[in-house]
Amino acid sequence: MTSLYANLSEAVAAHGLALRGGFHPAPDDASPDAGEGRATRTLVLVGNVGPDLWPHFAPHADGGRDALDRWTRATIEPIADRFAARCVFPFDTPPLPFQRWAMRAEPVRPSPLGILMHPDHGLWHAYRAALLFAEAVDLPSPDARPIPCDTCADKPCLTACPVGAFSGQGYDVPACAGHLASPEGIGCMTGGCRARDACPVAADRNYAPDQIRFHMAAFKRAVCG
Repeated sequence: MTSLYANLSEAVAAHGLALRGGFHPAPDDASPDAGEGRATRTLVLVGNVGPDLWPHFAPHADGGRDALDRWTRATIEPIADRFAARCVFPFDTPPLPFQRWAMRAEPVRPSPLGILMHPDHGLWHAYRAALLFAEAVDLPSPDARPIPCDTCADKPCLTACPVGAFSGQGYDVPACAGHLASPEGIGCMTGGCRARDACPVAADRNYAPDQIRFHMAAFKRAVCG
């Protein structure tokens, strides 16, 4: 008999998405309820890895604000209904602790850039939604692998930024924003973040060029206004 998790994985994969692990929440995980006042007994994360999302989303990249958020909601809500789950999103307000949930669900931790590093996907992944179940769903065995940053001596990500926005202790948002808004920032806008691109982990899974330009435009709007 196919498990609920396997069926759910197949359902999201049809849209270029992937299940990103899950866990059975404890009180300090700050999980919302599963709807109708029912406690959440299982939280499963949904996201994207590598370039797989782009062919499915690209026709909906209409140039308007929040296009990816709108597509994500329209895609995930019917799947949540089909599997009797409640869905929540990183763009909900007030914000939900998606990064903390990710570190419970998968072997990820912050890289020197602050982006979560995954042993297989490197920095080329994201979390798009969480599905909240009132039942205890069987989940894959926990994966406790270390992240590649732990054994990376050179840390090229910290020296690749043309304006030195990353120090390992923080991210200089004004320096990055100023560069992106300047004529010199066109290389980052069209080719992607140089610091992220310098990471050797899963370099063959980086985003497609159109996907990079889409995300960089959205990032520029967020940091530059």
